[in-house]
Amino acid sequence: MEFQTLENISPVIDQIFEAQQKQAVKMRNSSASHRKALLNKMLDWIKTNKEDIRRAVYADFKKPYPEIDISEIFVVTSEIKYTIKHLDEWMRIKKVGTPMTMLGSNAYIQYEPKGTALIIAPWNYPFNLALGPLVSALAAGCTAIIKPSEMTPHTSALIRRLVEETYDQSQVAVFEGEVDVAQKLLTKPFDHIFFTGSPGVGKIIMKAAAEHLSSVTLELGGKSPAVVDAKADIQDAAEKIIYGKFVNCGQTCIAPDYVLVHIAVKDALLEALKNAIHKMYDPADKGVEKSKDYARIVNLKHLKRIKHLLADAEIKGAQIFFGGYVSEEDNFFEPTILTGLSEEMEIMQEEIFGPILPIITYANMEEAIRYINLKPKPLALYGFSKDQYIINRLFTETSSGGAVANDCVLHFLHHELPFGGVNNSGIGKAHGHHGFLAFSNEKAVLKQRIGLTASKPLFPPYGIAGKKIIDSLLKWF
Repeated sequence: MEFQTLENISPVIDQIFEAQQKQAVKMRNSSASHRKALLNKMLDWIKTNKEDIRRAVYADFKKPYPEIDISEIFVVTSEIKYTIKHLDEWMRIKKVGTPMTMLGSNAYIQYEPKGTALIIAPWNYPFNLALGPLVSALAAGCTAIIKPSEMTPHTSALIRRLVEETYDQSQVAVFEGEVDVAQKLLTKPFDHIFFTGSPGVGKIIMKAAAEHLSSVTLELGGKSPAVVDAKADIQDAAEKIIYGKFVNCGQTCIAPDYVLVHIAVKDALLEALKNAIHKMYDPADKGVEKSKDYARIVNLKHLKRIKHLLADAEIKGAQIFFGGYVSEEDNFFEPTILTGLSEEMEIMQEEIFGPILPIITYANMEEAIRYINLKPKPLALYGFSKDQYIINRLFTETSSGGAVANDCVLHFLHHELPFGGVNNSGIGKAHGHHGFLAFSNEKAVLKQRIGLTASKPLFPPYGIAGKKIIDSLLKWF
């Protein structure tokens, strides 16, 4: 079936949501082997259709195939394999200790699926960020509806094909469409909503979730800084910053948004950054536009938004150290490095989400930390220094969703680490066990013996003996 407008898709949403609610009840008692079978079906489909995935993502914004393999396919397949390996352990009942005041009872934590889940995925990593949360939802025993981005239609259609060829709609379903489709879905009383996108839209999602008291995971963004200390390995830092910033043409929520560099090494860093761009994207000196390893901006609308940020910065005094060339015909935006920044520039007030890298200097670590803390808490923070004291201080005296020393974006691939933001950059955590917990209810279970218990002497009426027991509780426990 083709769902193209809200008018014809609305009754289908109602029907499938109701079916998923019924299926969610059945899934409460699903075994680890059943859930792993669902995950293996996804893994098999991805392995069989790898070339179709590449073509779909490339058609949406010319992402290079090796980049698709690493940042879209590998991220999902490794998440599936890791989850399958550990799912029995995650689902196992977790016994807890018995305090003296609870003698005679025993207690444990039981992990049950929250129920029906809504996954609203973004366009920047359209395959990875739609299916990664689905892995966690299925592992937890939830049913799920995915709303992929309308801005990457080829990948969205492929995700829908994957789901329709792999799952019954009562288990997993996909609805494509514009914003009105997402708005319709948000009227439903989902048990959990997983959203990846901007802080502005995240607030809208949270308001909609509040109507049904749905729990949420919000993976947002913000201005993630990279701090380069005077004691950093400049060449190493430059290469890692350039990769983290310009992979996917800068359209990465955890990309370094700007660089704070110690004034003593500013010039050295600028030259190293320029050399790193040439090394990665223009080794034959034919121009980055000729590179097969550099993606494009997703559409003309976003290209013009980034172009406006650059123009506004230039008007207000910023200088282009490198790059700046734009081709609207191809949605090409050259890797661009800016200096001479000031806070009144729009580029320093909002997340860039594109291939422009502002360079700001600082004189001491107190100044750098103060600058970061004056802004909303970022999704990621990157520190470059050979001095462990500097790194520890930077990570301790600032707040961010994640932090990486002497590298960029790498923490996203670490299955043992929780991924997510804090306050403005997000709510809740994802990936691995943390993703499983996001879609699970950690149910507290206490089993009491029949007859005399430690609590019965505290029942009314409160006589002299009861009051003495209460006094002892207050004194000793």
